[in-house]
Amino acid sequence: MRAIGHASLGAVAALWIAQAFVPAAALAAWEPTRPVEFIVPAGTGGGADQMARTIQGIVTKHNLMKQPLVVINKSGGAGGEGFLDVKGARNNPHKLIITLSNLFTTPLATGIPFSWKDMTPVAMMALDEFILWVNADTPYKSVKDYIDAAKKEPGKFKMGGTGSKQEDQIITVAIEKATGAKFSYIPFRGGGEVAVQLVGKHVDSTVNNPIEGVAQWRGNALRPLCVFDGKPLPYTEKIANNMSWGDIPTCKSQGLDLEYLMLRGIFTVPGATKDQVAYYVDLLKKVRETPEWKTLMNEGAFNNTFMTGDEYAKWVDNEDKRHQALMKEAGFLAGQ
Repeated sequence: MRAIGHASLGAVAALWIAQAFVPAAALAAWEPTRPVEFIVPAGTGGGADQMARTIQGIVTKHNLMKQPLVVINKSGGAGGEGFLDVKGARNNPHKLIITLSNLFTTPLATGIPFSWKDMTPVAMMALDEFILWVNADTPYKSVKDYIDAAKKEPGKFKMGGTGSKQEDQIITVAIEKATGAKFSYIPFRGGGEVAVQLVGKHVDSTVNNPIEGVAQWRGNALRPLCVFDGKPLPYTEKIANNMSWGDIPTCKSQGLDLEYLMLRGIFTVPGATKDQVAYYVDLLKKVRETPEWKTLMNEGAFNNTFMTGDEYAKWVDNEDKRHQALMKEAGFLAGQ
Protein backbone atom coordinates (compact mmCIF):
# COMPACT_ATOMS: atom_id res chain seq x y z
CA MET A 1 0.00 0.00 0.00
CA ARG A 2 2.83 2.35 0.87
CA ALA A 3 4.53 1.65 -2.49
CA ILE A 4 1.32 2.40 -4.38
CA GLY A 5 0.93 5.61 -2.39
CA HIS A 6 4.45 6.76 -3.27
CA ALA A 7 3.83 5.97 -6.95
CA SER A 8 0.61 7.96 -6.92
CA LEU A 9 2.29 10.89 -5.23
CA GLY A 10 5.07 10.74 -7.80
CA ALA A 11 2.58 10.84 -10.67
CA VAL A 12 0.78 13.81 -9.13
CA ALA A 13 4.07 15.62 -8.62
CA ALA A 14 5.14 14.93 -12.20
CA LEU A 15 1.83 16.25 -13.48
CA TRP A 16 2.13 19.38 -11.31
CA ILE A 17 5.67 20.01 -12.55
CA ALA A 18 4.57 19.57 -16.18
CA GLN A 19 1.70 22.04 -15.73
CA ALA A 20 3.99 24.52 -14.02
CA PHE A 21 6.03 24.80 -17.19
CA VAL A 22 3.00 25.27 -19.50
CA PRO A 23 2.63 28.97 -20.34
CA ALA A 24 -0.41 30.56 -18.73
CA ALA A 25 -1.59 31.78 -22.15
CA ALA A 26 -1.73 28.21 -23.42
CA LEU A 27 -3.85 27.11 -20.47
CA ALA A 28 -6.21 30.06 -20.88
CA ALA A 29 -6.37 30.05 -24.70
CA TRP A 30 -9.79 30.17 -26.32
CA GLU A 31 -10.80 29.20 -29.82
CA PRO A 32 -14.14 28.71 -31.59
CA THR A 33 -15.86 25.38 -31.03
CA ARG A 34 -18.45 25.78 -33.79
CA PRO A 35 -18.80 27.78 -37.05
CA VAL A 36 -18.36 31.54 -36.69
CA GLU A 37 -20.94 33.80 -38.34
CA PHE A 38 -19.37 36.78 -40.11
CA ILE A 39 -22.17 39.31 -40.52
CA VAL A 40 -22.19 41.98 -43.22
CA PRO A 41 -24.70 44.75 -42.37
CA ALA A 42 -25.02 45.65 -46.06
CA GLY A 43 -25.93 44.12 -49.39
CA THR A 44 -23.81 41.87 -51.61
CA GLY A 45 -21.15 43.26 -53.92
CA GLY A 46 -20.31 46.34 -51.86
CA GLY A 47 -17.02 47.11 -50.17
CA ALA A 48 -17.87 45.52 -46.81
CA ASP A 49 -19.21 42.39 -48.49
CA GLN A 50 -16.12 42.06 -50.71
CA MET A 51 -13.75 42.49 -47.76
CA ALA A 52 -15.66 39.98 -45.62
CA ARG A 53 -15.61 37.38 -48.38
CA THR A 54 -11.91 37.98 -49.01
CA ILE A 55 -11.20 37.41 -45.31
CA GLN A 56 -13.35 34.27 -45.39
CA GLY A 57 -11.43 32.98 -48.41
CA ILE A 58 -8.06 33.69 -46.80
CA VAL A 59 -9.03 31.95 -43.54
CA THR A 60 -10.21 28.89 -45.48
CA LYS A 61 -7.30 28.72 -47.95
CA HIS A 62 -4.60 29.07 -45.30
CA ASN A 63 -6.37 26.97 -42.63
CA LEU A 64 -6.19 29.82 -40.13
CA MET A 65 -9.17 28.58 -38.11
CA LYS A 66 -10.37 25.07 -37.29
CA GLN A 67 -14.02 26.07 -37.60
CA PRO A 68 -15.67 27.52 -40.74
CA LEU A 69 -16.14 31.28 -41.12
CA VAL A 70 -19.58 31.84 -42.65
CA VAL A 71 -20.45 35.19 -44.28
CA ILE A 72 -24.08 36.27 -43.80
CA ASN A 73 -25.55 39.47 -45.25
CA LYS A 74 -28.06 41.20 -42.96
CA SER A 75 -28.77 44.52 -44.63
CA GLY A 76 -32.33 45.15 -43.44
CA GLY A 77 -33.00 48.52 -41.85
CA ALA A 78 -29.85 50.08 -43.33
CA GLY A 79 -27.79 47.41 -41.59
CA GLY A 80 -29.71 47.66 -38.32
CA GLU A 81 -30.72 44.01 -38.70
CA GLY A 82 -27.07 42.94 -38.50
CA PHE A 83 -26.15 45.24 -35.63
CA LEU A 84 -29.13 44.21 -33.50
CA ASP A 85 -28.30 40.54 -34.15
CA VAL A 86 -24.82 41.01 -32.70
CA LYS A 87 -26.09 43.16 -29.84
CA GLY A 88 -28.54 40.42 -28.88
CA ALA A 89 -25.90 37.66 -28.92
CA ARG A 90 -24.20 38.55 -25.64
CA ASN A 91 -21.63 36.00 -24.50
CA ASN A 92 -21.82 34.13 -27.82
CA PRO A 93 -18.34 34.79 -29.26
CA HIS A 94 -19.08 32.81 -32.41
CA LYS A 95 -20.21 35.99 -34.17
CA LEU A 96 -18.21 38.72 -35.89
CA ILE A 97 -19.45 41.73 -37.82
CA ILE A 98 -17.65 43.92 -40.35
CA THR A 99 -18.62 47.57 -40.11
CA LEU A 100 -18.87 50.57 -42.35
CA SER A 101 -20.14 54.07 -41.59
CA ASN A 102 -23.67 52.77 -41.00
CA LEU A 103 -22.26 51.74 -37.62
CA PHE A 104 -22.79 55.43 -36.80
CA THR A 105 -25.39 56.62 -39.30
CA THR A 106 -28.05 53.93 -38.95
CA PRO A 107 -28.89 54.44 -35.25
CA LEU A 108 -28.75 58.23 -35.73
CA ALA A 109 -31.06 58.16 -38.76
CA THR A 110 -33.50 55.47 -37.62
CA GLY A 111 -33.49 55.74 -33.85
CA ILE A 112 -32.97 51.99 -33.42
CA PRO A 113 -31.70 51.14 -29.92
CA PHE A 114 -28.09 50.52 -30.85
CA SER A 115 -24.65 52.05 -30.35
CA TRP A 116 -21.17 50.81 -31.27
CA LYS A 117 -20.69 50.44 -27.50
CA ASP A 118 -23.20 47.57 -27.62
CA MET A 119 -20.49 45.47 -29.29
CA THR A 120 -16.88 44.60 -28.46
CA PRO A 121 -14.22 46.20 -30.72
CA VAL A 122 -11.75 43.73 -32.24
CA ALA A 123 -9.69 45.50 -34.93
CA MET A 124 -9.65 48.20 -37.58
CA MET A 125 -8.67 46.38 -40.77
CA ALA A 126 -8.41 49.43 -43.05
CA LEU A 127 -9.94 52.76 -43.96
CA ASP A 128 -11.82 52.94 -47.24
CA GLU A 129 -11.61 55.79 -49.73
CA PHE A 130 -14.41 57.44 -51.71
CA ILE A 131 -14.19 58.50 -55.36
CA LEU A 132 -16.47 60.65 -57.47
CA TRP A 133 -17.26 58.48 -60.51
CA VAL A 134 -19.03 59.25 -63.80
CA ASN A 135 -19.80 57.10 -66.81
CA ALA A 136 -16.84 56.96 -69.20
CA ASP A 137 -19.09 57.87 -72.15
CA THR A 138 -19.82 61.31 -70.69
CA PRO A 139 -17.75 64.39 -71.61
CA TYR A 140 -16.83 65.21 -67.99
CA LYS A 141 -13.07 65.05 -67.46
CA SER A 142 -12.81 67.08 -64.23
CA VAL A 143 -14.85 67.90 -61.15
CA LYS A 144 -15.45 71.39 -62.53
CA ASP A 145 -16.84 69.99 -65.79
CA TYR A 146 -19.33 67.85 -63.93
CA ILE A 147 -20.36 70.35 -61.24
CA ASP A 148 -20.82 73.12 -63.80
CA ALA A 149 -23.14 70.87 -65.81
CA ALA A 150 -25.11 69.90 -62.69
CA LYS A 151 -25.50 73.52 -61.59
CA LYS A 152 -27.06 74.45 -64.93
CA GLU A 153 -29.92 71.98 -64.34
CA PRO A 154 -30.64 71.71 -60.58
CA GLY A 155 -32.07 68.34 -59.58
CA LYS A 156 -31.72 66.77 -63.02
CA PHE A 157 -28.44 64.97 -62.36
CA LYS A 158 -28.85 61.75 -60.39
CA MET A 159 -26.33 60.69 -57.73
CA GLY A 160 -26.54 56.98 -56.98
CA GLY A 161 -25.52 55.68 -53.58
CA THR A 162 -25.81 52.90 -51.02
CA GLY A 163 -28.83 53.40 -48.77
CA SER A 164 -30.43 56.57 -47.48
CA LYS A 165 -28.94 58.91 -44.86
CA GLN A 166 -25.68 56.95 -44.96
CA GLU A 167 -22.17 57.89 -46.03
CA ASP A 168 -22.90 58.22 -49.77
CA GLN A 169 -25.77 60.62 -49.15
CA ILE A 170 -23.77 62.51 -46.50
CA ILE A 171 -21.06 63.12 -49.10
CA THR A 172 -23.68 64.10 -51.69
CA VAL A 173 -25.18 66.72 -49.36
CA ALA A 174 -21.68 67.99 -48.57
CA ILE A 175 -20.97 68.38 -52.30
CA GLU A 176 -24.21 70.32 -52.71
CA LYS A 177 -23.36 72.66 -49.83
CA ALA A 178 -19.81 73.19 -51.07
CA THR A 179 -20.72 73.88 -54.70
CA GLY A 180 -24.32 75.05 -54.88
CA ALA A 181 -25.21 72.17 -57.19
CA LYS A 182 -28.38 70.17 -56.52
CA PHE A 183 -28.61 66.42 -57.18
CA SER A 184 -31.43 63.91 -57.06
CA TYR A 185 -30.09 61.20 -54.74
CA ILE A 186 -31.10 57.64 -55.70
CA PRO A 187 -30.50 54.95 -53.03
CA PHE A 188 -29.61 51.34 -53.86
CA ARG A 189 -28.97 48.25 -51.74
CA GLY A 190 -25.19 48.07 -52.09
CA GLY A 191 -22.12 49.44 -53.84
CA GLY A 192 -22.10 46.67 -56.43
CA GLU A 193 -25.61 47.61 -57.57
CA VAL A 194 -24.67 51.30 -57.52
CA ALA A 195 -21.79 50.68 -59.94
CA VAL A 196 -24.04 48.69 -62.27
CA GLN A 197 -26.57 51.54 -62.31
CA LEU A 198 -23.85 54.01 -63.31
CA VAL A 199 -22.56 51.73 -66.07
CA GLY A 200 -26.14 51.46 -67.34
CA LYS A 201 -26.51 55.27 -67.23
CA HIS A 202 -29.48 55.07 -64.87
CA VAL A 203 -27.62 57.55 -62.64
CA ASP A 204 -25.13 60.25 -63.61
CA SER A 205 -22.54 59.85 -60.86
CA THR A 206 -21.64 57.97 -57.68
CA VAL A 207 -19.24 58.31 -54.77
CA ASN A 208 -18.48 54.58 -54.61
CA ASN A 209 -15.42 53.13 -52.93
CA PRO A 210 -12.48 52.18 -55.18
CA ILE A 211 -13.11 48.43 -54.76
CA GLU A 212 -16.74 48.95 -55.87
CA GLY A 213 -15.76 50.61 -59.14
CA VAL A 214 -12.40 49.10 -60.08
CA ALA A 215 -13.77 46.33 -62.34
CA GLN A 216 -15.85 48.81 -64.33
CA TRP A 217 -12.93 51.24 -64.51
CA ARG A 218 -10.73 48.45 -65.88
CA GLY A 219 -13.44 47.77 -68.43
CA ASN A 220 -13.38 51.46 -69.47
CA ALA A 221 -17.03 51.85 -68.43
CA LEU A 222 -16.42 54.34 -65.58
CA ARG A 223 -14.18 57.37 -65.09
CA PRO A 224 -12.86 58.58 -61.71
CA LEU A 225 -12.87 62.37 -61.31
CA CYS A 226 -11.40 62.80 -57.80
CA VAL A 227 -10.73 61.07 -54.47
CA PHE A 228 -12.09 62.41 -51.18
CA ASP A 229 -8.77 62.30 -49.34
CA GLY A 230 -6.29 64.97 -48.29
CA LYS A 231 -3.51 63.49 -50.40
CA PRO A 232 -3.19 61.36 -53.54
CA LEU A 233 -3.42 57.61 -53.07
CA PRO A 234 -0.06 55.77 -52.74
CA TYR A 235 -0.73 53.17 -55.45
CA THR A 236 1.16 53.41 -58.74
CA GLU A 237 0.10 50.26 -60.63
CA LYS A 238 -1.76 51.20 -63.81
CA ILE A 239 -5.46 50.29 -63.78
CA ALA A 240 -7.02 51.78 -66.92
CA ASN A 241 -6.16 54.33 -69.62
CA ASN A 242 -2.58 54.38 -68.33
CA MET A 243 -3.84 55.71 -64.97
CA SER A 244 -3.19 54.38 -61.46
CA TRP A 245 -5.09 55.12 -58.27
CA GLY A 246 -2.32 57.59 -57.47
CA ASP A 247 -3.04 59.51 -60.66
CA ILE A 248 -6.57 60.40 -59.55
CA PRO A 249 -6.47 63.99 -58.24
CA THR A 250 -7.81 64.83 -54.82
CA CYS A 251 -11.16 66.57 -54.75
CA LYS A 252 -9.48 69.41 -52.84
CA SER A 253 -7.02 69.96 -55.67
CA GLN A 254 -10.03 70.20 -58.01
CA GLY A 255 -11.67 72.92 -55.93
CA LEU A 256 -14.02 70.61 -54.00
CA ASP A 257 -12.82 71.01 -50.41
CA LEU A 258 -14.08 67.73 -48.93
CA GLU A 259 -12.48 64.72 -47.23
CA TYR A 260 -14.16 61.50 -46.11
CA LEU A 261 -12.76 58.07 -45.26
CA MET A 262 -14.72 55.11 -43.91
CA LEU A 263 -14.05 52.46 -41.32
CA ARG A 264 -13.62 48.84 -42.32
CA GLY A 265 -13.52 47.37 -38.83
CA ILE A 266 -14.35 44.14 -37.02
CA PHE A 267 -16.44 43.82 -33.84
CA THR A 268 -17.75 40.89 -31.88
CA VAL A 269 -20.56 40.44 -29.35
CA PRO A 270 -21.03 42.25 -26.05
CA GLY A 271 -19.52 40.36 -23.11
CA ALA A 272 -16.65 38.86 -25.13
CA THR A 273 -13.69 38.00 -22.93
CA LYS A 274 -10.11 39.20 -23.39
CA ASP A 275 -9.09 35.72 -24.56
CA GLN A 276 -11.82 35.66 -27.18
CA VAL A 277 -10.91 39.12 -28.49
CA ALA A 278 -7.22 38.16 -28.47
CA TYR A 279 -7.98 35.08 -30.56
CA TYR A 280 -9.70 37.14 -33.24
CA VAL A 281 -7.01 39.85 -33.20
CA ASP A 282 -4.36 37.17 -33.76
CA LEU A 283 -6.47 35.62 -36.56
CA LEU A 284 -6.84 38.97 -38.32
CA LYS A 285 -3.13 39.71 -38.00
CA LYS A 286 -2.46 36.44 -39.81
CA VAL A 287 -4.99 37.41 -42.49
CA ARG A 288 -3.17 40.69 -43.05
CA GLU A 289 0.14 38.88 -43.64
CA THR A 290 -1.14 36.94 -46.65
CA PRO A 291 -0.55 37.89 -50.31
CA GLU A 292 -4.31 37.80 -50.89
CA TRP A 293 -4.82 40.58 -48.35
CA LYS A 294 -2.08 42.69 -49.92
CA THR A 295 -3.75 42.19 -53.31
CA LEU A 296 -7.08 43.40 -51.90
CA MET A 297 -5.42 46.49 -50.41
CA ASN A 298 -3.77 47.32 -53.74
CA GLU A 299 -6.78 46.65 -55.94
CA GLY A 300 -9.13 48.53 -53.63
CA ALA A 301 -6.71 51.40 -52.94
CA PHE A 302 -7.31 51.11 -49.20
CA ASN A 303 -5.67 53.15 -46.48
CA ASN A 304 -4.06 50.13 -44.78
CA THR A 305 -4.34 51.32 -41.18
CA PHE A 306 -4.58 48.68 -38.43
CA MET A 307 -5.73 49.33 -34.83
CA THR A 308 -6.77 47.25 -31.85
CA GLY A 309 -7.55 47.74 -28.18
CA ASP A 310 -7.98 51.16 -26.58
CA GLU A 311 -6.55 52.96 -29.62
CA TYR A 312 -9.24 51.44 -31.85
CA ALA A 313 -12.05 52.13 -29.35
CA LYS A 314 -10.95 55.77 -29.02
CA TRP A 315 -10.88 56.19 -32.81
CA VAL A 316 -14.39 54.75 -33.12
CA ASP A 317 -15.70 57.01 -30.36
CA ASN A 318 -14.30 60.09 -32.11
CA GLU A 319 -15.86 59.01 -35.42
CA ASP A 320 -19.20 58.52 -33.68
CA LYS A 321 -19.10 62.13 -32.47
CA ARG A 322 -18.05 63.37 -35.92
CA HIS A 323 -20.94 61.57 -37.59
CA GLN A 324 -23.41 63.01 -35.11
CA ALA A 325 -22.28 66.47 -36.27
CA LEU A 326 -22.38 65.50 -39.97
CA MET A 327 -25.84 63.94 -39.69
CA LYS A 328 -27.21 66.93 -37.80
CA GLU A 329 -25.82 69.34 -40.40
CA ALA A 330 -27.36 67.30 -43.23
CA GLY A 331 -30.73 67.11 -41.44
CA PHE A 332 -30.58 63.32 -41.25
CA LEU A 333 -31.12 62.75 -37.51
CA ALA A 334 -34.23 60.81 -36.53
CA GLY A 335 -36.99 63.32 -35.78
CA GLN A 336 -35.29 66.22 -37.57
